[in-house]
Amino acid sequence: MSYGNLHKLPKISDRLSYLYVEHARIDKEDQAIAINSDFGGTPVPCAGLALLMLGPGVSITHAAIMTLADCGCLVAWVGEYGVRFYAAGTGITRSANNIMKQAMYWTDERKHLQVVRMMYEMRFPEKLSPDLSLQQIRGKEGARVRDTYARLSAQYGVVMEKRDYDRKSWKSADPINKALSVANSCLYGICHAAIVAAGYSPALGFVHIGKQLSFVYDVADLYKMETSVLAAFRTVASGINDLEKRCRMACRDEFHQTNILRTIVTDIHKLFDQDLSDFEETDDYVADPAAPGELWNPHGDKTQGGVMYADQDKKDVPW
Repeated sequence: MSYGNLHKLPKISDRLSYLYVEHARIDKEDQAIAINSDFGGTPVPCAGLALLMLGPGVSITHAAIMTLADCGCLVAWVGEYGVRFYAAGTGITRSANNIMKQAMYWTDERKHLQVVRMMYEMRFPEKLSPDLSLQQIRGKEGARVRDTYARLSAQYGVVMEKRDYDRKSWKSADPINKALSVANSCLYGICHAAIVAAGYSPALGFVHIGKQLSFVYDVADLYKMETSVLAAFRTVASGINDLEKRCRMACRDEFHQTNILRTIVTDIHKLFDQDLSDFEETDDYVADPAAPGELWNPHGDKTQGGVMYADQDKKDVPW
């Protein structure tokens, strides 16, 4: 696939949410990829896929990675059951405009607090009083989460004493805590894919800070109770056999039904006062990802990058 065709790829908001693969080999096949295992081969049209999660026992060819990158599909290397995150590739955008705006909001204390309050307000049906302190808002959020767990526990007949498990002793966790961990990891993955695809940084969090995925946790918390947590309770309520796989599939169905990719992208832009009517999910660098960007100047104007001027006649000389 040539880079020029990337303008014709589906928008991130129109894509399938994610695909989790383990114990298989992934190869390039025509302009797509193929997942090969002992059960045979399955072609995957990756141009319509937002996230490919690679679990244990997966090998992938260089050609397959190039195809996924060209299609703007985020590749994430995850651990057993999908509850550990090791690394991720690149998304579809090559522009830095949105990440620069995110950084501006992150460094400005007033704007930072504005985003934090907005992210909390998006979780409640009623508007929060402007008189509430951040600590009081966090108290209300904690009560909302506890009430949701209690309500779903009663609704689906799933006993849940508390949200807790030891990552070093996965098998000792009770079914609902296992399901919640698997479901949340799927939600984190799809939020990560949406964030990167829209040109933002997963590290510059506002509620959460200090980790490479802080903004992923921020965004995931906006939808967790209505998507991954709901899918986890439904899965456990229907049985605990093959729990992790069934929970991932339940999340995929929930993400599709709620059209969460479109919601995530729209909500992130709103956080930073982006004009959605002008937003395009392609950018100036998509035709040539290796093209140099512009050079910064202190007075706000920009200079074309990648050339230098020699002698008095300012001939363009490649670096």
